[in-house]
Amino acid sequence: MVNYKLLTPGPLTTTDTVKREMLADHCTWDDDYKQITQKIRRELLELAHVTEKDYTVVLMQGSGSFGVESVITSVVGDDEKLLIVANGAYGERMVDIAKHARISYALYEEEYDKIPSAGKVEEMLKNDPSITHVAMVHSETTSGILNDIASVAEVVKAAGKTMIVDAMSSFGGVDIEVGKLGIDFIISSANKCIQGVPGFSFIICNRQKLMESAGKARSLSLDLYDQWKTMEKDGKWRFTSPTHTVLAFAKAIEELKEEGGIPARSKRYYDNNRLLIRKMKDMGIQAYIGEEHQGPIITTFFYPEHHNFSFQEMYQFIKERGYAIYPGKVTDADTFRIGNIGEIYEEDILKLCDIFEEFFARMKKKKAS
Repeated sequence: MVNYKLLTPGPLTTTDTVKREMLADHCTWDDDYKQITQKIRRELLELAHVTEKDYTVVLMQGSGSFGVESVITSVVGDDEKLLIVANGAYGERMVDIAKHARISYALYEEEYDKIPSAGKVEEMLKNDPSITHVAMVHSETTSGILNDIASVAEVVKAAGKTMIVDAMSSFGGVDIEVGKLGIDFIISSANKCIQGVPGFSFIICNRQKLMESAGKARSLSLDLYDQWKTMEKDGKWRFTSPTHTVLAFAKAIEELKEEGGIPARSKRYYDNNRLLIRKMKDMGIQAYIGEEHQGPIITTFFYPEHHNFSFQEMYQFIKERGYAIYPGKVTDADTFRIGNIGEIYEEDILKLCDIFEEFFARMKKKKAS
């Protein structure tokens, strides 16, 4: 039996009440189940601050990457071109998707600890009129940086292009006014800030842009338009849906509302994040991203300056005491990551920092001997 909490950006620690929803079995053809799907779709529109007149929601089986691949391979046509804005592993994953699907693309790369420049995007759009779509990540969990999607979306819309945002680890934890920003497709996942469990992704789509994508898809299973066309009728998924995950997600949305909605959850995440950074700094551990661009989802820290430091030893020490942090590093620098979303509160952050202090004290004692 697992007896530790997850300090990762998803899957994350869920409530017992969300877990209990998965004890019931549902038939995918059942009207009651289809109505749950329809309710989820309506509630996601509310969370995005958009209406059914202008936007719609498509639920897609699989992880968040399935959702991103569904959008990119369904809405960028053979005679169109995608500009990918990347400053981390998940922006780079979009490049892999484009390559595998043989989609024409251009790439604007930034360093992992820097946010992409809207001015640079604007310049690239002016210099290459063949670009029709722009895609970028909002919360890049490679580093924990929160990218400025508002300024990029502004230049993208001014140029008359389609804006795609991977908000996998931010939607529900950071308030995003999708319509006001002019985002055409925004993608997230059931097991992130809404605090459900893995099993499907969801895409909030500009209705007109989605209609224009009909016939462009390069995949049967990931065809965004066809998935929507079936789901729009009565809530039926085209192929077998993750029923237990859907039930858990419906409960998770209910609990998000009970907490006070996205503003309240965002505050809890930010409070967790800032407390963690402050306590780690007191121990001499520095954050990889400056506070100006640090998001509330996950924080990357530099390794402590001790010659005998072992990340694996630290990871196991923390796990044995009740918490699992993100294993491994993805930056060029020696770093480790700690997530603070899910059912994580101030008491968890304080307890975690006590565990760190105990580990560093043992490390120093070991070095001295």
